[in-house]
Amino acid sequence: MGQVSERFWAKLPDGSREALVDGLSQSELQSVLLDVTRERAAKVTPARLLQRWQQDRFVQPSAVDPRQLVKTQQRLWELLPAKFEGVQLSPVAPLGTCSAIATINQHQVVSTIRGTEVASDPTNELAIEAAVRRRAGQERVHLATCQRVVRAQPFDGPGMSAHFELFVLVSSARDTGSGRTEAELLIDHLRFWHDVLGDAADLSFTLFTPSAMRERIDDTVRPALEIDLREDTERTKSATYYAGLGLGIDHADARGLGDGGFTTWTADLLGNAKERCLTSCISTERLTATTV
Repeated sequence: MGQVSERFWAKLPDGSREALVDGLSQSELQSVLLDVTRERAAKVTPARLLQRWQQDRFVQPSAVDPRQLVKTQQRLWELLPAKFEGVQLSPVAPLGTCSAIATINQHQVVSTIRGTEVASDPTNELAIEAAVRRRAGQERVHLATCQRVVRAQPFDGPGMSAHFELFVLVSSARDTGSGRTEAELLIDHLRFWHDVLGDAADLSFTLFTPSAMRERIDDTVRPALEIDLREDTERTKSATYYAGLGLGIDHADARGLGDGGFTTWTADLLGNAKERCLTSCISTERLTATTV
């Protein structure tokens, strides 16, 4: 992709990149790109459209049976505690939603020409909504959504798709010291996922950095849940993505069902280091596969 881009810029007069990136307002750039897109769309033939439908991994339908998927969604919403408010997110988010707060490479999301990007991670979007509600004075925010997302990076392996559905929880509150707020948020999330998975649940945590959470897991979280919460000391995945603690959400018949952890997203959005934000999610399609 980088080589193609550089060859393109080399064909244009000096200063073209700077003019497009910084020299035009968003509305001006949008108008230019819309004209280009309209002219390219006018050249699409029915035969070419059919070919793209069959070959483009971004548009190919999912293999999941939507009737079974709806049953999974309904069960998740029915089990969700009343303290979590459901949010119906837009299919698009502001440009930079993932790269600005989660340091995800913009090439991994599908950017649009209207200053937006196709939804690729609802945890980021809910964190922004949580920050809005925290700024408005809400003391503790618990949000949930179920959203189909698109990821631009290639996925290897059978059954892997460029688009899939996630059921997501995001909670945000102000730190009260000694890991107490984090422990309370963890209990809310882990209890829900255990209710969803039942006896097949395999829930784990990893402390990427030493903190008071080590004591809170033992004296607060585990006693409140009264379930097995395994410590995964071998995990390194997402060590720089999550802030201090990561969660593993597995099913006895579906490893890698979901994960989560604490982030700095609401703290960054609000400019307040005392903000705490916990996210967790699972793949509804993988969950559906365990029950069909």
